[in-house]
Amino acid sequence: MLRLLVASAHIPGATGSGPGVHVSARFRGVPRSTRVVPEERNPTWNETLAWPLGLRPLHPTASLTLRLRHWGQPAPRGDLGATTVSLDRLVADPGLPLALSHVPLLDPRGQPTGVRVRVIEGHQLQGNDIKPVVTVLIGQHRFRTRIRVGNNPYYNEVFCQNFHRTPARLAAEPIRIQVLDSRATRAKAVIGVFQLDVGTVYRAPGRSLSWKWLSLQHPHCPDAGSRGYLRVSMAVLRAGEPPAEQEEPAGDVDVEANLLRPPPCAATLQLRVYRAEDLPQEPAQQCLPTVGGGKRGFAAAAVRVSFAGRTLCTRVMPPDANPAWNEVFFFPLRLPPICEEIQLAILSGFRSSRVLATATLHLSQISSAGAELEEGTPGFLPCFGPSFLPFYGPRPDSARTPSNVAYRGRVLLELSTHMGSPDGRQRDTIAPEDVARVQRHLPRHRFGLCGVFYSATMVPAGPELLRFELSLGNYGDAGDVTCKPAASVTPHGCPLFDGNRYHYLPWYGDKPVAAVTSSWEDASHRWDALNLLRALCRRLSKAPVWDGSWQEKNVAELRDARGDAVGDIGRRLLRQLAQDCRRALPRLEAQPTPTPLDAHLRASRLHLLRHVATAAAVPPRGGWDTLLPVAQGWLGRVAALAVEPQAGVPDVVLWLLRGERRVACARVPAPDLMFSRGGPGACGRLCGRLQTLFLLGSGDIRAQLRLRLWLGRVADSGDLPRHLEGTLRVYAETYENQTKLLGKWGPRGLLGCPGFSDSSGKAGVPRHRIRPPKGWRWDGAWTVEPQRRLLLDAETNVGEVLEEVYENESRRLGGEWGPAAVATTDASGAAVPPKEEVACPQGWHVTDGWRVDATGAVDEAGWEYGASAAPGSPPLSWHAAEKTYHTHRRRRWLRTRRRDPGAQGREQDVAAFLRLDGAPRVGDVCRRRCWHRSMVPAQPPPVAPLFLLEGIPQPMPLILCTFQRPNFFQLRCYIFQALELAPRGTKATADPVAHVSFVHVSQSTRVLPGTLDPLWDQTLLFHRVLLYGDPRGVRDEPPVVAVEIFDQDRRPPKLRRYPLGGPGGPAGELLAAFELLHVAEDGAPAQVSTPPWREGVFSVPLGIRPLLRLVALEVLAWGLRGLRGGVRAPSLEVQCGGRTLRTPPITDLPANPNFPINAFLLTLHLPAEEEYVPPIRLRVLDTRGFGYRPVVGQACVRDLGQYCCQPHGEGQPHGSGTTPPGSAAPWGRIAQMLPRITAEKETADKAAEEEDEDEVDWWSKYYAAMGDKAQSQRRNDRDGLKIYSCELEAAPEFEGLQDFCQTFPLHQPGGGPPVAGEDPLPVGEFKGLFCIYPLPEDPGVPPPPRRFQQLPPSQPQKCLVRVYVVRAFDLPPRDRNGLCDPYVRVSLGTKTLGQRDQYVPNTLEPVFGRLFEVTGTIPLEKDLRVSLLDYDLLPPDQEIGTTTIDLENRLLSRFRAHCGLPTRYRTWVTGPGCWRDQLPPSRALEHFARDQGLPAPEFSAEGTAVTFGDNTFLLSHFESSPPTYRHPGPPRERLALHVLHACHLVPEHLETRTLYNSTQPGLEQGKVQMWVDIFPASLGPPGPPVNITPRQPQRYELRCVVWNTRDVDPGDTNLLGQQMSDIYVTGWLDGLEEQRQRTDVHYRLLQGDGAFNWRFVFSFEYLAAEQLCVLPRKEHFWSLDETVLKVPPKLILQVWDNDKFSADDFLGVLELELTKLPQPAQRPQACTPTPQGTPRKPWPWRGAQVPSRLSLFRQRWVRGWWPCTVQEGDKRRLSGKLELSLELLTAKEAEERPAGKGRGDPNTYPTLPAPVRPEWSFLWLQAPLRVLRHGLWRHHRCRLSLGLALLLLLALLFTFVYAAPGYLAMKLVNPLEGLRRARGEHPAGSGGQP
Repeated sequence: MLRLLVASAHIPGATGSGPGVHVSARFRGVPRSTRVVPEERNPTWNETLAWPLGLRPLHPTASLTLRLRHWGQPAPRGDLGATTVSLDRLVADPGLPLALSHVPLLDPRGQPTGVRVRVIEGHQLQGNDIKPVVTVLIGQHRFRTRIRVGNNPYYNEVFCQNFHRTPARLAAEPIRIQVLDSRATRAKAVIGVFQLDVGTVYRAPGRSLSWKWLSLQHPHCPDAGSRGYLRVSMAVLRAGEPPAEQEEPAGDVDVEANLLRPPPCAATLQLRVYRAEDLPQEPAQQCLPTVGGGKRGFAAAAVRVSFAGRTLCTRVMPPDANPAWNEVFFFPLRLPPICEEIQLAILSGFRSSRVLATATLHLSQISSAGAELEEGTPGFLPCFGPSFLPFYGPRPDSARTPSNVAYRGRVLLELSTHMGSPDGRQRDTIAPEDVARVQRHLPRHRFGLCGVFYSATMVPAGPELLRFELSLGNYGDAGDVTCKPAASVTPHGCPLFDGNRYHYLPWYGDKPVAAVTSSWEDASHRWDALNLLRALCRRLSKAPVWDGSWQEKNVAELRDARGDAVGDIGRRLLRQLAQDCRRALPRLEAQPTPTPLDAHLRASRLHLLRHVATAAAVPPRGGWDTLLPVAQGWLGRVAALAVEPQAGVPDVVLWLLRGERRVACARVPAPDLMFSRGGPGACGRLCGRLQTLFLLGSGDIRAQLRLRLWLGRVADSGDLPRHLEGTLRVYAETYENQTKLLGKWGPRGLLGCPGFSDSSGKAGVPRHRIRPPKGWRWDGAWTVEPQRRLLLDAETNVGEVLEEVYENESRRLGGEWGPAAVATTDASGAAVPPKEEVACPQGWHVTDGWRVDATGAVDEAGWEYGASAAPGSPPLSWHAAEKTYHTHRRRRWLRTRRRDPGAQGREQDVAAFLRLDGAPRVGDVCRRRCWHRSMVPAQPPPVAPLFLLEGIPQPMPLILCTFQRPNFFQLRCYIFQALELAPRGTKATADPVAHVSFVHVSQSTRVLPGTLDPLWDQTLLFHRVLLYGDPRGVRDEPPVVAVEIFDQDRRPPKLRRYPLGGPGGPAGELLAAFELLHVAEDGAPAQVSTPPWREGVFSVPLGIRPLLRLVALEVLAWGLRGLRGGVRAPSLEVQCGGRTLRTPPITDLPANPNFPINAFLLTLHLPAEEEYVPPIRLRVLDTRGFGYRPVVGQACVRDLGQYCCQPHGEGQPHGSGTTPPGSAAPWGRIAQMLPRITAEKETADKAAEEEDEDEVDWWSKYYAAMGDKAQSQRRNDRDGLKIYSCELEAAPEFEGLQDFCQTFPLHQPGGGPPVAGEDPLPVGEFKGLFCIYPLPEDPGVPPPPRRFQQLPPSQPQKCLVRVYVVRAFDLPPRDRNGLCDPYVRVSLGTKTLGQRDQYVPNTLEPVFGRLFEVTGTIPLEKDLRVSLLDYDLLPPDQEIGTTTIDLENRLLSRFRAHCGLPTRYRTWVTGPGCWRDQLPPSRALEHFARDQGLPAPEFSAEGTAVTFGDNTFLLSHFESSPPTYRHPGPPRERLALHVLHACHLVPEHLETRTLYNSTQPGLEQGKVQMWVDIFPASLGPPGPPVNITPRQPQRYELRCVVWNTRDVDPGDTNLLGQQMSDIYVTGWLDGLEEQRQRTDVHYRLLQGDGAFNWRFVFSFEYLAAEQLCVLPRKEHFWSLDETVLKVPPKLILQVWDNDKFSADDFLGVLELELTKLPQPAQRPQACTPTPQGTPRKPWPWRGAQVPSRLSLFRQRWVRGWWPCTVQEGDKRRLSGKLELSLELLTAKEAEERPAGKGRGDPNTYPTLPAPVRPEWSFLWLQAPLRVLRHGLWRHHRCRLSLGLALLLLLALLFTFVYAAPGYLAMKLVNPLEGLRRARGEHPAGSGGQP
């Protein structure tokens, strides 16, 4: 159950003339509304609205829509405001209430709203050598940035678009940001796109997205990954709301930490709308008439579908009950879906102007992300049907019932989802074969609905007859003529009073039965699965349930169990849970799946139940204590799948009909009643069970109905009669009517009335013409049925009765009293028998005799007296004291009787409960009797007979369920206490009473006055309550006991403010109260005292009249300002509480607009309650000739509580009295703050020692106060500057600078109060203040001292005003180029400063740094206007915005706002830190003490100590050592300055003021940073002004030497097929493309190793404070002024391949930001493209990390290797390495160390030698060996080496083969010759010695 407590609202512009206001809330499409209260400023409801959640838990995206509306007025004209409350926090913690206060309601009519988009920079944009440009589409307006160069462009451009729309319409406006390459063709120009709506920004914190990175996606391939990043800031600016501060985050680029990604996946949702059926008939004026010429017919219809901000509508079909559209809609869908609901509506009429019915498809029910499953089971995309979806809407005959409760038809739908974006189509026509396919899967079956009505109580009172109607769709609807008639309505009944509070219908033992037969699709497989899962959920979640003779336990009992009981309960729970899963699994496995959603749900449910069954089979591993969270998790997952959106059958609707009007209803889902053959587990939870329903109407309970419902197929209804406790009987019924004519009864003389009729009196059929229906026969003859109606005996359930009789007497002529004409009466004056004739009933006995009631407003004898208004009539009121004019008196006699114990039996109870009223009475002229005849089926049918009555012609037979005898029960209600009751209305307490209703009886507790936690401690006994049916059924399904608690006290009405309306609009307010008292029949009103009589009139009683007290109203009337119309001598008239105060006139208004006397005192009586205090009326009257005093201005001061204070006590200092009432005294605050601030300053002084420094300029303090990236050139911030992000008067510590006096606008007299939403034009201002404090009631006690004393002089002062305008930002564009040319104009009185030619061209963030000095007389010239105008070539110039400063408030404020206090006091005459105030600190402290009424400070002789107030302060408390800065002041002045700072005065500051434009009121137009110094001439000359001239950028020179390249990608192929390139390097600074330089070409580079030794020289201007390069240039040749662009200093180097006859090829790019320079590598092998921000270690064994970024402006010189990258596909890869040296020099250093470009003169610093490059050519004649070396050897050396080795091996083998034959032959001829030669022997025959 979701409960919403609507407490109160605040309506500033309430008029009170309307019909009232109420709050309308909507949750899940179900509306709820509070009661209507009168329209006032603060209406209060304190009502609780509730929505049952059922089995659908809250979704994280759930929200609640609230609307504050005028009663009875159509939307949107009647809407006062609306808002949407997210319930995500309630989903996270359901037990924690979601407290909402000050929820802003948005104006439904729209208001001025601005959307601002700031494009800052890009990062890693995909593409090579690109020139990106950004286009921004806001709504229907397109904007475009300048073209930049590179993959990381910097823009810093702002675009604004204003709207005047409602927040709902504004939220749907798109914001499309697209990055294009200006160099590419149109088809390939898109780099990336990011799209969102304004609502995303509107719902963000602060309504802004600041410094967010957008992940760009390709528009046609959103899943291809990111194509770069774009940093933007977006904000929605509403009128009257300050924008959120957008501060740049500190640190390097961290894209992932602040990234906005689009939804990860895109899909297309297709919704097919086939046809509708059961559309209702409409009145003839709204549709075409029927064929038969009736007054009702079908209307033309169309279907409207809304999803994710898109709305599509089908074509309008001609009038038909079953129109067919056969259309398909296409909706883009982002996954996961952000929008939860698909809203569908059936529109009526040819123009589709009226919503006939609505329905909702929840994506969470027709899709799954897999979160409710486990083990990684995937979910499924949204799908539905083909299936019918019921639609519900209002009925024209049920105006007081909920709007969307009646069934109005159903539509055949099919929904599917496909991946991929839509192809541009929004709608199409469904193919005929698809229509035929769907129709084959929708067979119909007959279903029967039966309802047995047991009791109906808490019904509306008579005299109209009541009946109940049971319907299913259009079947059973008595107002529908398209379906056959059915016995769906109970007989008419007259409600009877139960004797206590409620009414009921007398049905006794014959319970009416309603039966409806219908035809629907058989979806039993879905209903069975749904009911099985819901049964499993009930076992886990709900309270114990009876099952046979034992009781089941559940998770709730497990939660409360302790000790060993946890294990027992856990085992039983797991066992029952496993059994339920095993019973459900076979049914789910056998379930058919005709639709895709059936298949997905079946798979998910099977997986979940198997998992739960497996887990329930074993005990939990972590012990039984861990079972509770596990079981709760199972419950959540099962409940998520226990939904069935394809039920198809509409809900069962129960209507309460009062006459012909439908006054209340209740809906029961059809699956909860569905009968199934699969067993009790598959049946609905309410099928065949007794249940209690509460029928609602007009937001209240209109009936409590106890009945039994059954729904199922007619073929399964054969056993239905046996399951009912009573006996079903079917009767034919008719009423015979007669009239009495001439003393005889007969049918004549009925005067148009029928002779036979039904129970309601309509014409019926005579009984002899009634025939049994076909298939039925009579079972007996016609009999007269006695009309038994329940006449409640008020004494049935009472054991003791107090009887009363009034004795009446009247005054005789002689003044004596005698018996009256009617001697004995009751309290109302009706005649009753004398007390002596009052008999005691049987079964009772009298406990005491008659006695006189002497209590109350009677005299001693019990008489009360009165005077009759007319002769013979009783008095209208009675009094206790006798007067001579009294004509009647009476007294009350009482006696008590009690019931005899055991005297009442069963028959007496029934007789007392039911009494036959059949006896004729005297004077009756008409009578009727009821004829009944029973009927039964002719043959025993196989189904329940009551379902065979469909289509029977009128009269419809009557079905009754007869019970033979009742059972008697006793109910005991132990009402102990109620806790934390919510008070009604604005009351703080209540007088609660509890009313208990049970079946047909009710009782009430006693009333406990004045409590919200009533402790009744009372037992209510209901004796012998009659209930019908089996007592065991009553035990299992007992009736509901309804308890209602009411606030029954009568408290005096409270005075309230009622707005008065006149012909011209609102005309004031009335403080009044009204009370309506009921006067009884005897003329006596309620026991209320007569109002007091004063001065001839009745005055307001004390209980209503507010309590008055004596107070003093002190008025500080300072002066009048800005009066118009020739006012001469005005005076002021102050009216309050009936007293008037007049001031002396101002004699010379142009010379001195202040009053001659300023302080006044007025003593008066005012109410003690603040809400009753009357306002202070101010009237300004002019004094003219002849005594003429016209009213020239008036004002009304409300909310006087802010001026209430306590009077000054004894000994308290009271000075000027300018302290705002209600706050502490000035010195009290100072005395409390001084010790703490002294300690803080002493601690800070000890922590940071002073250091001498060289003062620079004012901008040093400014940038030091700004914080990040501020180049203040200061080593400490002791000489600080306070920068306020708002106006100085808006700073909370300065109380609006209205502490001395406030400004009250004066309006034209007779104009009435201002109209809501419009700013009235003031005619002047009143400067003054009020103080209200109580006075002692005793005249002898002296009054407290006055507040307004020691006032400053009221004479005008001449002042020198110095206006310092520093800069402006967030200015809106005014020119076509998206920029503006602002300049400053300062106006004070008639003086205007500022020239048109002093504008800052082409900027939205101008830096002015200008000082304006103007002399004026305050208060004659008090309003200082600072305006920013846009310079145009031809005047007039457009005003950008204006801010107004009240100089008088600053001059009079005790915070000393006319000149801020510096941190230090210096004695030098000139310089940035010189003292510029007129008074030194010591004199300023004396002036401050005198203004506050304090004693003057006393300094010591050395000036190191001062006594201020009651404290003594030493200089050592603030300064631990002598100051080290130059020109310090004397100790006396330094100490005085420290004490002044301790008093929380305005320091040296810079305020940020918002600019507004009169053409767009309330909408911010930018901000300006400035401050104002005011120097009165009476205090002497001021100090020198501060020089805030803007700093000029400093000129630098960047020298970049390109030494070598490595591993550069080749770009060409030579004649031998080798990769080579002719590379060169180009470079420029970002924004200075015209200074592009390039190296010479290194030709025929084969390895990518190039040598250049080339110097680039770039000159630029750099602003160190902002770390940006200043680039002044003209955008176009026709531009008049230069545009100053500020971009980060970035060096861009590109490597190109030189081509002769074609465009050069791009090889790589390197972008180096000089302030965030990546750390270079010292070797080319270590040069890799590392991720940004990754720190690197120089050596593995060293733990110190080298910073990954460095600033060239600090290091000045660096050399190393940097990687070049190139875009390839979706990624960037390494394409080469550059060896560079970067050197940064100032202009002076560059002049001292000149260097030429390239290798030109002067070639110094350093000297660049010519690069060493191979000089060769591919000509054979010039260098053939080089060609072979570079052409063959370098690329084929391995192959050549292997070939040479093989060739040598082959040569050796050839030599061997060649020499081997000769050698072998020689061996064969002389084998030993070799041996001999070895021994040195000669062969034989040779010469030698023997």
